[in-house]
Amino acid sequence: MLSQLKSSPKVIGIKQSAKDIRDGMARRVYIAQDASDKLTAPIFQLCGEKGVEIVPVPTMKQLGEACGIEVGAAVAAVIRT
Repeated sequence: MLSQLKSSPKVIGIKQSAKDIRDGMARRVYIAQDASDKLTAPIFQLCGEKGVEIVPVPTMKQLGEACGIEVGAAVAAVIRT
């Protein structure tokens, strides 16, 4: 499933992902399991409220690489175009 992330339209980061989840634009959200719960808890809550699928990713490094960036990422969302 991570391979789809690289080629799909997406946003990377907590603030951008939260905005797109709230706006109904997020189809699927990837959350790094080693990211701080303090940062990711609001994303879990928003996804639950909006019915957005959550895909856990073991590390921030793996999520960043799957997004095609050279740094780790806590959250990324595949969005509707």
